[in-house]
Amino acid sequence: MKKAISVVYFSGTGHTEVIADALAEGAVSLGSNEVHLIKVPKNGVISDEDWKRLDNSSAIVFGAPTYMGSVAAPMKAFMDSTSPLWAQRKWADKIAGGFTNSANLSGDKLLSLQQFVIFAGQHGMIWVPPNELPKGIGRDDINRLGSFTGTMAQSDFDKGPEVVPPQSDRITARNYGRRIAEITDKFML
Repeated sequence: MKKAISVVYFSGTGHTEVIADALAEGAVSLGSNEVHLIKVPKNGVISDEDWKRLDNSSAIVFGAPTYMGSVAAPMKAFMDSTSPLWAQRKWADKIAGGFTNSANLSGDKLLSLQQFVIFAGQHGMIWVPPNELPKGIGRDDINRLGSFTGTMAQSDFDKGPEVVPPQSDRITARNYGRRIAEITDKFML
Protein backbone atom coordinates (compact mmCIF):
# COMPACT_ATOMS: atom_id res chain seq x y z
CA MET A 1 0.00 0.00 0.00
CA LYS A 2 1.34 3.43 -0.96
CA LYS A 3 1.97 5.91 1.80
CA ALA A 4 0.51 9.39 1.43
CA ILE A 5 2.68 12.47 1.68
CA SER A 6 0.94 15.84 1.77
CA VAL A 7 2.60 19.13 0.92
CA VAL A 8 0.52 21.89 2.49
CA TYR A 9 1.65 25.38 1.53
CA PHE A 10 0.70 28.98 0.88
CA SER A 11 2.04 30.88 -2.12
CA GLY A 12 1.26 34.54 -2.64
CA THR A 13 3.02 35.12 -5.96
CA GLY A 14 3.55 31.59 -7.29
CA HIS A 15 7.24 31.39 -6.34
CA THR A 16 6.66 29.17 -3.29
CA GLU A 17 4.30 27.01 -5.34
CA VAL A 18 7.19 26.26 -7.71
CA ILE A 19 9.15 24.91 -4.73
CA ALA A 20 6.11 22.91 -3.53
CA ASP A 21 5.80 21.34 -6.99
CA ALA A 22 9.50 20.45 -7.08
CA LEU A 23 9.32 18.91 -3.61
CA ALA A 24 6.27 16.86 -4.62
CA GLU A 25 8.10 15.70 -7.75
CA GLY A 26 10.94 14.40 -5.59
CA ALA A 27 8.54 12.72 -3.18
CA VAL A 28 6.87 10.67 -5.94
CA SER A 29 10.16 9.82 -7.65
CA LEU A 30 10.54 6.62 -5.61
CA GLY A 31 7.19 5.38 -6.87
CA SER A 32 6.22 4.15 -3.41
CA ASN A 33 4.19 7.17 -2.30
CA GLU A 34 1.20 9.18 -3.40
CA VAL A 35 1.60 12.91 -2.96
CA HIS A 36 -1.09 15.50 -2.34
CA LEU A 37 -0.46 19.19 -2.95
CA ILE A 38 -2.70 21.26 -0.68
CA LYS A 39 -2.65 24.97 -1.38
CA VAL A 40 -3.73 27.12 1.55
CA PRO A 41 -5.93 29.99 0.31
CA LYS A 42 -5.54 33.59 1.48
CA ASN A 43 -8.09 33.09 4.24
CA GLY A 44 -6.10 30.15 5.64
CA VAL A 45 -9.09 27.76 5.46
CA ILE A 46 -8.66 24.48 3.58
CA SER A 47 -11.45 22.14 2.45
CA ASP A 48 -12.81 19.18 4.42
CA GLU A 49 -11.39 16.93 1.70
CA ASP A 50 -7.92 18.42 2.29
CA TRP A 51 -8.27 17.90 6.06
CA LYS A 52 -9.01 14.22 5.38
CA ARG A 53 -5.94 13.99 3.16
CA LEU A 54 -3.79 15.44 5.94
CA ASP A 55 -5.28 13.09 8.53
CA ASN A 56 -4.57 10.10 6.28
CA SER A 57 -1.02 11.18 5.41
CA SER A 58 2.06 9.46 6.79
CA ALA A 59 4.08 12.64 6.19
CA ILE A 60 3.19 16.32 6.00
CA VAL A 61 5.54 18.95 4.61
CA PHE A 62 4.76 22.60 5.41
CA GLY A 63 5.70 25.50 3.16
CA ALA A 64 5.22 29.25 2.96
CA PRO A 65 7.02 32.35 1.85
CA THR A 66 8.81 34.30 4.53
CA TYR A 67 7.12 37.67 4.85
CA MET A 68 8.47 40.24 7.31
CA GLY A 69 10.68 37.60 8.99
CA SER A 70 7.94 35.02 9.57
CA VAL A 71 5.66 32.59 7.76
CA ALA A 72 3.02 34.35 5.68
CA ALA A 73 -0.21 35.11 7.56
CA PRO A 74 -2.46 32.67 5.62
CA MET A 75 -0.14 29.79 6.55
CA LYS A 76 -0.07 30.92 10.16
CA ALA A 77 -3.89 31.01 10.15
CA PHE A 78 -3.89 27.43 8.85
CA MET A 79 -1.39 26.42 11.55
CA ASP A 80 -3.53 28.02 14.26
CA SER A 81 -6.61 26.18 12.99
CA THR A 82 -4.97 22.83 13.78
CA SER A 83 -5.28 23.27 17.54
CA PRO A 84 -8.20 20.78 17.83
CA LEU A 85 -5.96 18.19 16.11
CA TRP A 86 -3.15 19.12 18.51
CA ALA A 87 -5.41 18.50 21.51
CA GLN A 88 -6.34 15.07 20.14
CA ARG A 89 -2.72 14.23 19.11
CA LYS A 90 -4.00 13.42 15.59
CA TRP A 91 -0.66 14.13 13.89
CA ALA A 92 1.62 12.60 16.52
CA ASP A 93 4.36 10.42 15.01
CA LYS A 94 3.76 11.60 11.43
CA ILE A 95 6.86 12.56 9.45
CA ALA A 96 7.25 16.35 9.00
CA GLY A 97 9.38 18.72 6.95
CA GLY A 98 9.29 22.29 5.73
CA PHE A 99 10.37 24.83 3.15
CA THR A 100 10.28 28.54 2.60
CA ASN A 101 11.07 31.16 -0.01
CA SER A 102 11.79 34.88 0.10
CA ALA A 103 13.03 37.66 -2.14
CA ASN A 104 16.33 38.08 -0.30
CA LEU A 105 19.18 35.63 0.17
CA SER A 106 18.56 35.62 3.93
CA GLY A 107 15.21 37.30 4.36
CA ASP A 108 15.21 35.74 7.85
CA LYS A 109 14.02 32.46 6.32
CA LEU A 110 15.50 30.46 9.20
CA LEU A 111 12.82 31.86 11.52
CA SER A 112 10.09 30.50 9.23
CA LEU A 113 11.68 27.06 9.21
CA GLN A 114 12.04 27.20 12.99
CA GLN A 115 8.34 28.04 13.23
CA PHE A 116 7.57 24.91 11.22
CA VAL A 117 9.88 22.79 13.39
CA ILE A 118 8.23 24.05 16.58
CA PHE A 119 4.77 23.62 15.06
CA ALA A 120 5.59 20.00 14.14
CA GLY A 121 7.01 19.47 17.62
CA GLN A 122 3.82 20.81 19.18
CA HIS A 123 1.96 18.14 17.22
CA GLY A 124 4.42 15.40 18.23
CA MET A 125 5.61 14.95 14.65
CA ILE A 126 9.05 13.67 13.61
CA TRP A 127 11.04 16.35 11.77
CA VAL A 128 13.24 15.33 8.84
CA PRO A 129 16.05 17.71 7.90
CA PRO A 130 17.57 17.76 4.42
CA ASN A 131 20.68 15.67 3.95
CA GLU A 132 22.21 17.93 1.34
CA LEU A 133 25.61 19.52 1.76
CA PRO A 134 25.95 22.91 0.08
CA LYS A 135 27.74 22.58 -3.25
CA GLY A 136 28.74 26.24 -3.28
CA ILE A 137 27.13 29.65 -2.94
CA GLY A 138 26.58 30.51 -6.59
CA ARG A 139 23.13 30.83 -8.12
CA ASP A 140 23.53 27.43 -9.83
CA ASP A 141 24.70 25.52 -6.74
CA ILE A 142 22.59 22.94 -4.88
CA ASN A 143 21.62 24.04 -1.33
CA ARG A 144 23.31 27.36 -2.11
CA LEU A 145 21.64 28.95 0.91
CA GLY A 146 23.15 26.33 3.22
CA SER A 147 20.03 25.23 5.09
CA PHE A 148 20.13 22.14 7.28
CA THR A 149 16.67 22.67 8.82
CA GLY A 150 14.48 22.54 5.70
CA THR A 151 14.61 23.78 2.14
CA MET A 152 15.24 27.48 1.51
CA ALA A 153 14.69 29.16 -1.83
CA GLN A 154 15.20 32.70 -3.06
CA SER A 155 13.16 34.41 -5.76
CA ASP A 156 13.84 37.80 -7.29
CA PHE A 157 10.64 39.67 -6.41
CA ASP A 158 10.53 41.49 -9.73
CA LYS A 159 10.46 38.29 -11.81
CA GLY A 160 7.66 35.79 -12.26
CA PRO A 161 7.62 32.15 -11.07
CA GLU A 162 8.45 30.96 -14.59
CA VAL A 163 11.95 32.41 -14.08
CA VAL A 164 12.60 32.12 -10.35
CA PRO A 165 13.30 30.47 -8.01
CA PRO A 166 16.36 29.28 -9.89
CA GLN A 167 16.78 25.70 -11.06
CA SER A 168 19.29 24.99 -8.28
CA ASP A 169 16.65 25.78 -5.61
CA ARG A 170 14.14 23.58 -7.45
CA ILE A 171 16.63 20.71 -7.50
CA THR A 172 17.35 21.26 -3.80
CA ALA A 173 13.59 21.03 -3.10
CA ARG A 174 13.26 17.93 -5.30
CA ASN A 175 16.08 16.25 -3.39
CA TYR A 176 14.40 17.13 -0.09
CA GLY A 177 11.11 15.66 -1.32
CA ARG A 178 12.91 12.45 -2.17
CA ARG A 179 14.49 12.42 1.30
CA ILE A 180 11.07 12.87 2.93
CA ALA A 181 9.80 9.93 0.86
CA GLU A 182 12.78 7.74 1.78
CA ILE A 183 12.34 8.44 5.49
CA THR A 184 8.58 7.88 5.23
CA ASP A 185 9.15 4.54 3.53
CA LYS A 186 11.73 3.56 6.12
CA PHE A 187 9.87 4.51 9.29
CA MET A 188 6.16 4.42 8.50
CA LEU A 189 4.75 0.90 8.40
